[in-house]
Amino acid sequence: MNITDFNMNYFSLKGKNAIVTGGNTGLGQAFSLALAKARANIFMPSIEPDNSEFNQLIEAEGSKAVYMHADLTKEGVPAEIVSNCVKELGSVDILVNCAGICLCEEVTKFGRNLWDKMVDINLTAAFEMSHECAKVMIPQNHGKIINICSLFAFLGCQLSPAYVATKHGIAGLTKAYCDELGQYNIQVNGIAPGYFKTKAAEYSVNDPERSKAIVNHTPANRWGEVHDLMGAVVFLASEAAGFVNGHILAVDGGYLIR
Repeated sequence: MNITDFNMNYFSLKGKNAIVTGGNTGLGQAFSLALAKARANIFMPSIEPDNSEFNQLIEAEGSKAVYMHADLTKEGVPAEIVSNCVKELGSVDILVNCAGICLCEEVTKFGRNLWDKMVDINLTAAFEMSHECAKVMIPQNHGKIINICSLFAFLGCQLSPAYVATKHGIAGLTKAYCDELGQYNIQVNGIAPGYFKTKAAEYSVNDPERSKAIVNHTPANRWGEVHDLMGAVVFLASEAAGFVNGHILAVDGGYLIR
């Protein structure tokens, strides 16, 4: 390609079909709507109820919104999700592994009952979804897998060892699947959000001392807003990122450099 051939259509997702796990709630909504604004159709498997108002936001962008009630941790469900997406939309071009949980407890009380739940949804489900999507993406010789990681793919933290372990794990999965799938024109990357004003972060947002410490550690001198993540997912899902592979993109206002 000559440099003069590049244009903004490289960022368009028109005609592409995306699975966004947990795509109708939390940060998943931002990723789903961002991809829809770039004209991708959105398939949303989620354990949360269908959200007709949110579906309408996607459809207002000229994209299709398909919801499927699904527990990603149940045997056979990831394969069923991929099969249903192909049936409903015709293909799977993009996978965003967004579904996840964070359970917290004092270290001596953080046992297998909490560990297993988090490993199942945060890591094993992401692996199974990637594994099933690869079976579709390899024959079509293209695809994008985007894993939602965290700052804690690079750091330690207190109160949730499973969160840190699974986020390190999904970063490793990103690199391993890049190495496996790059030869098939499939790009596998991650997004590592920093501190964002979400429901999951309400405790820290509402704690003046904790909130101030986070802001002071962030060169941008503020909390992230959910819309700050939307451009990153569109870029990584688009043809413009065709030679970006195995990368973990921190969207953190510079938090990691301090």
